[in-house]
Amino acid sequence: MLSALATVAVVAALLGSTVTLRNNLNAPLFVQKLGNDLVSVGSRIVSAPVAWLSGGINSIDDLLNAASENDHLKRKVSELAQIEARNAVLEKENKQLKAAAGIKKTLTSYTTTTASVISRSSDSWSEQLTINKGKNAGFKKGMAVMSGGGVIGRLTEVDTATSKVELITTTDSSANRFAVQAVSSSGKTLHGIISVQSGGVLTFTQASSSSKLAKGTKVYTSGLGGVSPKGLLIGTVSETTKDSFGLSDLIKITPAGNLSDPSVVTVVQRSVS
Repeated sequence: MLSALATVAVVAALLGSTVTLRNNLNAPLFVQKLGNDLVSVGSRIVSAPVAWLSGGINSIDDLLNAASENDHLKRKVSELAQIEARNAVLEKENKQLKAAAGIKKTLTSYTTTTASVISRSSDSWSEQLTINKGKNAGFKKGMAVMSGGGVIGRLTEVDTATSKVELITTTDSSANRFAVQAVSSSGKTLHGIISVQSGGVLTFTQASSSSKLAKGTKVYTSGLGGVSPKGLLIGTVSETTKDSFGLSDLIKITPAGNLSDPSVVTVVQRSVS
């Protein structure tokens, strides 16, 4: 580029002297003609690098504009991804809040309080979670906890501002199991407790009855446990098989509550203790 500029400068100087020579009326005719030719050639020599420089500057401007637009688009794409992710989280929480509101409408004879899940231990994912309310909300040990329209567990520890929820799928043999009931196809009410098989499978263990529960039968809390109210949905019968000894029925239950990833829960307190 420097050599081109130097060439332009030299040619410009020559053009200046040539123009002077051409305009000299006292110069011989062939000298004036020579001056005209030199001016014409010199003009072309000067105009070529000037046009090249102008085109180069325009190209640089185009590249800078393209880079700026590219950065702007990248920021917009990043912002859009963040908005979509936040909307997905808010939509999920909205659905769970609506479910919690539905629970309140159906449990008019009970006191219900919503709370948020603040932690869940990775080493006991299927057994325990922590919520952000405790004694300050009137919570007591043993209260039933619901999410997604069904029971997911009960309070096992209650502190001033937090509580721990033991999930209904816990395999802890010392866990306080829910007393439940279901109505058979013959109209008979069957009582029992909820047990857990390997893999966190819920089962309905009957106290004593020869009646059968059909697939799809709803299972509710019976209220006989002392703390949990009657009529909270546990789940539905999914399958009836024989136990490992082949002696009694093994009634498997599909949980109604959101056990996989609850973010909002409803704690239920009996009106009559």
